[in-house]
Amino acid sequence: MAKSRTAFRDSEFETPPQTRAGLVALWEAGWKICLDALDQLTDDDLTRTITIRTEPHSVMQAINRQVGHYAHHVGQLVFLAKHFAGTNWQTLSVPKKKSEDFNRRVAAGEASQR
Repeated sequence: MAKSRTAFRDSEFETPPQTRAGLVALWEAGWKICLDALDQLTDDDLTRTITIRTEPHSVMQAINRQVGHYAHHVGQLVFLAKHFAGTNWQTLSVPKKKSEDFNRRVAAGEASQR
């Protein structure tokens, strides 16, 4: 029998992966749950109400909640990557004190904000 989603989530904290392969497997399993759920949605489902931890959400609210949750974790990963990279860190956005140059390049069509 497959683990419930709650048991899967809780096990992340009880027995964290000890290898890169284990971490990747956990990552892939988590994304599979998300993508499988999205694949099953129909247009009619978008107006339905679902329950998350006893609280009602529209399906769109649940999707937005999950995207926000992922954004939080991405921020954590970037924070750690920046910490471990130290002075070797290369910014993921406009470098400090380079906004004016970047804006000039966007206006000239040499760079994009997208």
